[in-house]
Amino acid sequence: MSGIPDLTALAAEAVALITEAPDLEALEAARVRFLGRRAPLTELLGSIGTLAPDERGRVGRDGNAARRAIEDALDGRRGHLEAQAMGAALEADMADVTLPGNGHALGALHPITQVRLEVEDIFLGMGYAVADGPEVETGFNNFTALNTPDGHPARSESDTFFIEGGTDVLLRTQTSPVQIRTMQAGPPPVYVIAPGTVYRRDDVDATHSPMFHQVEGLAVDEGLSFAHLKGTITYFLQQLLGDREVRVIPHFFPFTEPSVDVSVAWTDGHGRTDWLEVAGAGMVDPNVFANVGYDPERWTGFAFGFGLDRIAMVRHGIADIRLLYEGDLRFLGQFP
Repeated sequence: MSGIPDLTALAAEAVALITEAPDLEALEAARVRFLGRRAPLTELLGSIGTLAPDERGRVGRDGNAARRAIEDALDGRRGHLEAQAMGAALEADMADVTLPGNGHALGALHPITQVRLEVEDIFLGMGYAVADGPEVETGFNNFTALNTPDGHPARSESDTFFIEGGTDVLLRTQTSPVQIRTMQAGPPPVYVIAPGTVYRRDDVDATHSPMFHQVEGLAVDEGLSFAHLKGTITYFLQQLLGDREVRVIPHFFPFTEPSVDVSVAWTDGHGRTDWLEVAGAGMVDPNVFANVGYDPERWTGFAFGFGLDRIAMVRHGIADIRLLYEGDLRFLGQFP
């Protein structure tokens, strides 16, 4: 009994000292003094088991009450002192909230992305679905199934990026392989577009790049004709580019017959007007249908491929395709 301190007096002393603590450093010193590992109260509560049985209950009760009183005093004083410290810091570092903030320019979609989304919206409105596929393709999907035989110039290393020097794995030269994958996945009718990035060994100039963007389309149904193809292309270009002259002239593609090139009247950044090729198109060759298991005697279809980069050039009067890839924010900032 003689070794047990007056716990009520101890708590009162601690609370008084804590209440008068002038700062957080003094408050921490008071905490260590009264509740630290070697504080008398802590040692007493840790040694209750060594006390006489008739003392244990009282000491435990009074000791825990004293500890709670000290902890409550510490929490209250700490909150007060922290608020004071925060207020002093704010006063020392006052900001004039009436001054304008630091402006940050808003980002925007790249003009090619803007055009792609518009193209998708137009074709979705016409009942087409949007499909995607891998950029690394097989020779079968990229060439053979599209009626492009071995020995065709497009299959040479001078035109196509092959993976590790092989002849069966390559960077797709068009998004037409997505059409093949779509037809392999299910029966007609098919109405689908396939936007994406493609790769060809082109020399870089004002209208060519070894990496560019396409959106290809495919329609397969009973009774489709060239008139449906021309009507679809004309409607699409009118919706995208407005009232602009469109030229359709005969051409050759291995996977369509007959085939055409589609060009639009275009005024470049220097005020010169010319024709700019924006698409190739044609009626799907029956061999393509045979390669994917479609009956060419029952089904007809047409396919088309537009260059998204060139459409962006026409849309915005851009004279050089390289501007679209240089990442110059002064240029891109013109297309919010």
